[in-house]
Amino acid sequence: MLQNIRDNSQGWIAKTIIGLIVVLMALTGFEAIFQAASHSQDAAKVNGQTISQNELSQAADMQRRQLMQQLGKDFDPALLDDKLLRDEALKGLITRKLLLQGAEDAKFAFSEAALDQVILQTPEFQVDGKFNADRFDQVIRQMGYGRLQFRDMLAEEMLIGQLRTGLAGSSFVTDKQVEAFARLEKQTRDFASLTFKADPAAVKVSEEEVKAHYEKHAKEFMSPDQVVIDYIELKKSVFFDQVKVSDDELKAQYEKEIANLAEQRHAAHILIEVNDKVTDAQAKARAEEIEQRLAKGENFAALAKEFSQDPGSANSGGDLGFAGPGVYDPAFEDALYKLKDGQVSAPVRTEFGYHLIKLLGVEAPEVPSFASLKDKLTRDLKIPLVEQRYVDASKQLQDAAYEASDLAQPAQDLNLKVHTSAAFGREGGEGITANRAVVQAAFSEEVLEEGANSTAIELDPETTVVLRVKEHRKPEQLPLEAVAKNISEHLAKEKATAELKTKADKLIAGLRDGSVAAGSVHEGQGWKAYEAVTRGEEGIDPAELQAVFRLGKPQAKDKPVYSSVVLGDGSLVVLQLKGVNEGAAATDEEKQQIRRYLASRAGQQDFAAYRKQLEANADITRY
Repeated sequence: MLQNIRDNSQGWIAKTIIGLIVVLMALTGFEAIFQAASHSQDAAKVNGQTISQNELSQAADMQRRQLMQQLGKDFDPALLDDKLLRDEALKGLITRKLLLQGAEDAKFAFSEAALDQVILQTPEFQVDGKFNADRFDQVIRQMGYGRLQFRDMLAEEMLIGQLRTGLAGSSFVTDKQVEAFARLEKQTRDFASLTFKADPAAVKVSEEEVKAHYEKHAKEFMSPDQVVIDYIELKKSVFFDQVKVSDDELKAQYEKEIANLAEQRHAAHILIEVNDKVTDAQAKARAEEIEQRLAKGENFAALAKEFSQDPGSANSGGDLGFAGPGVYDPAFEDALYKLKDGQVSAPVRTEFGYHLIKLLGVEAPEVPSFASLKDKLTRDLKIPLVEQRYVDASKQLQDAAYEASDLAQPAQDLNLKVHTSAAFGREGGEGITANRAVVQAAFSEEVLEEGANSTAIELDPETTVVLRVKEHRKPEQLPLEAVAKNISEHLAKEKATAELKTKADKLIAGLRDGSVAAGSVHEGQGWKAYEAVTRGEEGIDPAELQAVFRLGKPQAKDKPVYSSVVLGDGSLVVLQLKGVNEGAAATDEEKQQIRRYLASRAGQQDFAAYRKQLEANADITRY
């Protein structure tokens, strides 16, 4: 049969058909293949601008980490739907891209200096109130960013912030809106509640029910997606022992070090300002007059308190304390260093006015011994040499890892050891696998799916790593035995609450038709009464409070409104709303606060509408 096909395929009819197929493939299939290949690294395109798969992976990982932090360490990450996470992350990236385009179209901009100021003034990057580079690196590493990545992200956030402020800040509200909101906000309510506690321990859950729930929700009971990685770690510190400095270099460095030491001079001064009201000549004359009084033996400190116009030192007799070179105005400093101990200068002119300067004392510099500075001098001399070696080695590691099919050869080339991590998931692990850059690299398509070595990852200014996936533990169905207890507890709580709900509905029906007395005790539980409760009342469960304020106003005093609400612990509260009271009139200050709140809310709504408009008018392609 195969031979017949082969023979027939040599005919002109067959060749014509094959030719048509080739033409069609050229017009359609090859184009589709080309497009698929050209967009393999793209996640979406927004008005011609690309969102890469790498950006999407990073955003999804960050979203996963934030969820894990919110849900707590006991939450099982396997319950998170990766596809849903990526879909939400892509949606967020598309919105972000649209807003950046909107900011660009609106000509919003800022300077690099403004960006630097934001970083320098961010409290999270400060130690003792001052910017700290090490703290900055530590924080952004925990966020999964390098320095340049973080600056780019922050620049985008600042542009979007300008756009948001420009739109939201233009919103306003009327006086009637403020008054209406104030009336609602000040409203209080009188109600009573009856609480029934759920008792899951009293509820029986059969094995069949557990099994049925397990089978129905099988996707919720999967082991987490995990990897085990091999990695090479390059530390800058190892090069300190490899670099040598000579004694001559150390001694030369020591001479430079002590040459910078200078004596400290203890100065006091009397300042006579030159300003709009006092001319140069008048100020000089006053200074010369004081100089004459000093020459006659009057006390310098007393004259400083009486005449000096320097508010920082006048009360202390003009005392400026000890200072070294470079602190004062050049003319002031030149005069100070010409004085002998206890001597007073002639009037000295600076940009502030005329000074009479007195030298109160000289403190000679303490010159440390060579031995005491040797370790510091050695490190100072080694640092630039070590830095260069580290940079060269990092580049060598990057190139070797790119060219190699595993980590054995790069490790051998640089005399390093290949380490193996414990298994960890997309939320990260411990040690090196707690670093977001490591997690992102390990779960990237190139490393996880294609089996390649990662690029060189800078964990901090002192450490670079390269990794590859040694083992990929894909999600697997957890056995029923492993989750049966959790399922049983969950179903027991649901059943206990459902039973309470049935009782509550029956009780509420009786209260409404009068067959049950309003103030009667039920199952040993009595009603707890509240009067003039506000929306922010403390001591009442927020869910209960919200349910009370959602109820409609009673039509009459003897016709309460009833409802029920399930609390977070599974207990159920029956509510009896007795009355709604108008609160006290809002003060002018409260009205201003309400106005700002409502305007802000309206601005947020305007901004949300603007985002929808951008999306509606955009050309968006998801790959």
